[in-house]
Amino acid sequence: MEVRNCKGCGRLFNYLQGPHLCPGCMAELEDKFQQVKEFLRENPKAPLNVIAETNEVSVKQIKQWVREERLTFTEESQITLECEACGGKVLTGRFCDKCRANLQNEFSGAIKRPTGSVATKKNTSTKDRMRFLDN
Repeated sequence: MEVRNCKGCGRLFNYLQGPHLCPGCMAELEDKFQQVKEFLRENPKAPLNVIAETNEVSVKQIKQWVREERLTFTEESQITLECEACGGKVLTGRFCDKCRANLQNEFSGAIKRPTGSVATKKNTSTKDRMRFLDN
């Protein structure tokens, strides 16, 4: 366990994992998240800067929640993020649906085992083999 300074308030706290925020600031951030989530339910077409100003949250933080797939924008929303692979429209997450499907196919193809039998060459030579003596 390490001791770190909170990026929100500057106090020392025991850091375990995740963002460098103390438990108090984490709770406050979670409350802000719930406020933004409720605001988006009531105002799905609100622009990003209005959401940020109304809820006193940075635009960067809202984008982070979308990238983490904690928030999702509707199809009617004016707000979209860019796919990190192709630059297309993203409503939630880091990648568009097409790139996400491509990545899943690549990953599943990488971990598949070969379906055919692997031919192994047996060494029939006895000169390099270990020999045991009978007593």
